[in-house]
Amino acid sequence: MGQGYVGLPLAVAAAEHGYQVVGYDTDESRVKKLAVGDSFVGDVTSRRLGAVIDRGTYRASIDTEDLDAFDIAVITVPTPLHEGVPDLSYIEAAGKALAARLRPGATVILESTSYPGTTEEVLAPILRDGSGLEPGADFHLGYSPERIDPGNPEWTFETTPKVVSGIDAASLERVRAFYADIVHEVVLAKAPRVAELAKVMENTFRHVNIALVNELATHAEGIGVDVWDALEVAATKPFGFMRFTPGPGVGGHCLPVDPLYLSWKVERASSKRFRLVELADELNNAMPEYVVRKLTRGLDRRHQTVTGARILMLGLAYKPGTGDIRESPALPIAKLLIEAGATVRFADPHVTEEPGIPGLTQVKPDPEEVSRAHAVLIVTDHDEFDYEAIAASARYIFDCRHRLPLSKDIESL
Repeated sequence: MGQGYVGLPLAVAAAEHGYQVVGYDTDESRVKKLAVGDSFVGDVTSRRLGAVIDRGTYRASIDTEDLDAFDIAVITVPTPLHEGVPDLSYIEAAGKALAARLRPGATVILESTSYPGTTEEVLAPILRDGSGLEPGADFHLGYSPERIDPGNPEWTFETTPKVVSGIDAASLERVRAFYADIVHEVVLAKAPRVAELAKVMENTFRHVNIALVNELATHAEGIGVDVWDALEVAATKPFGFMRFTPGPGVGGHCLPVDPLYLSWKVERASSKRFRLVELADELNNAMPEYVVRKLTRGLDRRHQTVTGARILMLGLAYKPGTGDIRESPALPIAKLLIEAGATVRFADPHVTEEPGIPGLTQVKPDPEEVSRAHAVLIVTDHDEFDYEAIAASARYIFDCRHRLPLSKDIESL
């Protein structure tokens, strides 16, 4: 249920290991592409997708009738925020569709990230009411948080330890057995709430620590220290320190959204605010505006106003090695620059979808395009960019990722 950045790698991996997989999605255009072996997810090549289609172990579908007679159903649908409130409508819709087809002995697994209690308090009643079957007694139910890191060649879906849980011992064993068939290591959690909290805890840990170094970056210049130099030195400590680096903000589904699920749940349960999460969110959300301010000052020093400036943004995806632009900090940066009167172009070898920002044009980062820009803004440091050639052609570079050595014409956060 859901064939996005989480669901498709899982579906293809299961199909490769001999499961008969229906990849269900409500997006008709996506299903049509998947049906002919056209993958939009970088971690699943079209060749790999085509192989399981040809083998007959995978087929994409938008037809709910294809959900009939399932043995195992995995829900990997979006869990967005609306005005700071978790939106579980996609989980609820998936649960209702499955409940109508649920049979005794079947297994339902939730992978979508949500607050602790979602599996047992939200999904279980939907499945019970829609099927007339009792969770645990008649069918198995569990939660296994996704740990997809798009573009990571070392820690793939198969090689990353998979946390699993169940509402009872029998459910846990069914969930464990399924994932043990397709991943290298399975980690047992005592209950779905434990696994749900572990997931949002992992993302909150990253969110808070990125906020820390982002705020340090905004203050280090004022105290006469290069934050990147300090991080290099601090990272030599072999214990008690984990290196995080500043950047233009956070993106993807995990960091901008998941910690706020935890914050919302804490406030609902205790009437107390999770202040650290809220502050981290505030700090990270402020980074695109900070980038634009620093870029504007850099242009001013070169006697060029941001109004009328030609800006080339390198990278639109939220992280290197992927084309995922969900919640990417590059998007608000582009909007702010265009609103300020700049002409903005972007280059990204992984992005194929339209960003949906009027005036934002995609180009190739060739020497002519680079040299015509008043400023080159490195937002996402894809390995495919020829940084030496870009540095040789550019008039001025603002490097949000510290990919290039600093000089009079290369500045950083």
